[in-house]
Amino acid sequence: MDPIPNIRETVAAVAAGDVTPVELVQRCQARIERYDAELCAWATLDFDGALREARRLTDMAGRKEIAGPLHGVPIGVKDIIDAAGLPTQAGSPLRRDHVADRDAPVVAALRRAGAIVLGKTVTTEWACFDPPPTRNPWHAERTPGGSSSGSAAALAARMCWGALGTQTGGSIIRPATYCGVCGLKPTFSPEAMAGIVPVSFHLDHVGPMARSIDDVALLYAAMTGRDGAAVAASESPPALALLTSFFMERADDEVRAIVADAWGVLSREARAVPAPALPTDFAELHAHHRAIMAVDAAQQHQLAFEASPKSFGPNVASLLREGLGISATRYAEALRHQQQFRAAMAAMFDDDVLFVTPAANTAAPLRSSTGDPLFHAPFSYSGLPTVCLPCGLTKDGLPVGLQLVGPPWSEDRLLAAAAWCERRLAFAALPPGLA
Repeated sequence: MDPIPNIRETVAAVAAGDVTPVELVQRCQARIERYDAELCAWATLDFDGALREARRLTDMAGRKEIAGPLHGVPIGVKDIIDAAGLPTQAGSPLRRDHVADRDAPVVAALRRAGAIVLGKTVTTEWACFDPPPTRNPWHAERTPGGSSSGSAAALAARMCWGALGTQTGGSIIRPATYCGVCGLKPTFSPEAMAGIVPVSFHLDHVGPMARSIDDVALLYAAMTGRDGAAVAASESPPALALLTSFFMERADDEVRAIVADAWGVLSREARAVPAPALPTDFAELHAHHRAIMAVDAAQQHQLAFEASPKSFGPNVASLLREGLGISATRYAEALRHQQQFRAAMAAMFDDDVLFVTPAANTAAPLRSSTGDPLFHAPFSYSGLPTVCLPCGLTKDGLPVGLQLVGPPWSEDRLLAAAAWCERRLAFAALPPGLA
């Protein structure tokens, strides 16, 4: 029996009295205690606090009172996002003693919907590039991706129902893809980042991760203050365009073949339309993205870095040195290009068409890397919403995913289309050795 059924079924079972929130937390605790010594998905665990909240929600359910669409659902919170009473260490020794005095608004919204915070999931240091201790549940010597490493690994190992991640380059979509789960990077919204340790004020996003698109949709609805009742997959075939230029061209052979097979399945029923031409300056975006990220990160960390450079990992330190060396003119040029690129990308969408790409250019590489943001940075840079779902396995048994991209604020339509794709692709594989 799957120890972690989907959120909708779980909340219905709680409401019916078939299972209690206390039992759900205990189920997660058992899996964490069994597997996390090897996987290292969690930075901080708060089983006592989770069980206290679970008992409160169990009592409510016994009175036929339901807090919301996530009533009793245990989740993980990436360790750059504040959760009251828990450390927010951001993977750095410089924040070892930092304890949040309040929830980030996104965490507060999930709690109001009935979610139970189990603890904080591992992030790469400062949500940047240095590899984390977390292992990929599909293969212990492969990276889970970064920087939302622990969130993706915990979900793949079925240690929780949902989790929060953040993305500046590819830090939701890439780890979700490498770990065979689903994730949503919403439309760029600086307001959503309150209570979250920043990397770049011009690039940061926060979004939900889960084991199915429906779970992601329910979490996103709760994050945005909706009850989730209207979240449903459309039976109408979506209009989809496969972006072959750049994306399929730069995927490795195995990823390209798996995505082509998935596209063959989808295009039999979807309204497959020709892909539009990418903006002529598309190839320039990665250099501008890097410049903005480097300057913004340097602004955030300059004083601490100059005082104690050895307290930063080598990849973060390299990024900060780069940012400190970028001129104001170069930074302004990058920001100007970003605004122009956002407008050009938004203008590519006609009617109700959504774009499809591979969710990463390769399957998970070795643990010495967190992976390549090549296919994710364009959408962090442009602020367009993206969602990923698994679509197959490589010959080495590593997950490969699809990424769907929509125009600004098209999350509901994007999630409905992703759910439509999910049902047709019917990916059901689980990491080996995690019963």
